[in-house]
Amino acid sequence: MATKGIRGAITVDENTKDDIKNATLELLKELVNQNNIDKKDVSHAIFTLTEDLNADFPAKYARLDFGWDKVAMMCYHELNVPNALEKCLRILIVLNCDENFEPKFVYLKAAKKLRTK
Repeated sequence: MATKGIRGAITVDENTKDDIKNATLELLKELVNQNNIDKKDVSHAIFTLTEDLNADFPAKYARLDFGWDKVAMMCYHELNVPNALEKCLRILIVLNCDENFEPKFVYLKAAKKLRTK
């Protein structure tokens, strides 16, 4: 058994509860679908928001809408780096998995520019 992290990021339209909820659920859905995540395998999840996003806690929607009520989760603000991408929500899911599992990272909306190939 191994433990691996799966990263993802998405930009949020506005600093509102609805927009944070929608972005959180969109990104979580993609991370779960692309990585075939079973909630029983999730060790913990970390959510970060840039300082311009503070209307709500994204972990709340993982708990309420994904049933992750037994998963340890925390929300943090990102480091305020000059010229960094604004209104960005990031998620790190730490997964208990097979050693051969290859995580698929997900970057949506304007966050796609964070990881160019």
